Amino acid sequence: MSFRLDRTAHHAGTHEQAAAYHAQNQPATPTERLWAAAYLNSVAFGYDLANPPRLDRTAFATRQHPHRNG
Repeated sequence: MSFRLDRTAHHAGTHEQAAAYHAQNQPATPTERLWAAAYLNSVAFGYDLANPPRLDRTAFATRQHPHRNG
């Protein structure tokens, strides 16, 4: 599946026009919507969609809460 982002396209209209447009042009399945979101993230954050960056696991820490001594 191939997507292209046109940064020059813009159209101002009413809410009803926007709702009708999105009802017709929205990807049909949840899988297609996830692929579109992944593509938009890759464009926004500048990484290759086929080779996304790895999650930096050193940025997060886990610990047990004191009241949960089990």
